[in-house]
Amino acid sequence: MPLVLVVYAATTHQLGPDPGNTLTRELGEWSLCFLCLTLSVSPLRQLTGISKLIRFRRMLGLFALFYAMLHVLSYLAFMLGWQWLTLLEDLYRRPYIIVGALSAIILVALGITSTKGMMRRLGRNWSKLHRLVYAAAILAVIHYLWLVRSDYSESVFYLIIVLLLLSFRMSFRKVRQ
Repeated sequence: MPLVLVVYAATTHQLGPDPGNTLTRELGEWSLCFLCLTLSVSPLRQLTGISKLIRFRRMLGLFALFYAMLHVLSYLAFMLGWQWLTLLEDLYRRPYIIVGALSAIILVALGITSTKGMMRRLGRNWSKLHRLVYAAAILAVIHYLWLVRSDYSESVFYLIIVLLLLSFRMSFRKVRQ
């Protein structure tokens, strides 16, 4: 549904004076939103006792990856015009792009290894690898914080959500040990 809304806004010229920038920002925010939803599945399952919630975690994670890749593609297309030398300059001059790229790379690795076959092949290492989702979320929030120039309220909101989910994960892990 978010993609439908973004495409509708783009086709009806509702993205403002800089549609490429708005589109890139919207896609990044949806990726971060789906990342937070993905991280909230386990705490919700533990708090409610509804074990079937776990079925949605992979799908939500893949949506986070999908929107992250659209975010990267829109950045490359609309912000850089596919100029690869400009990308290298941006990586050098804008550290938030490096942080965002690291988050995206982690999401790609998690997406590639999210199949049942990869779970079997990786064994115990699969869950260790997939704990990197918290690193991806923290990096994505840092990317967003560094990117914002004036109103930090939305990026701070995501920071609080990610920190709460991470602290829940850490406290639950201590209780289990």
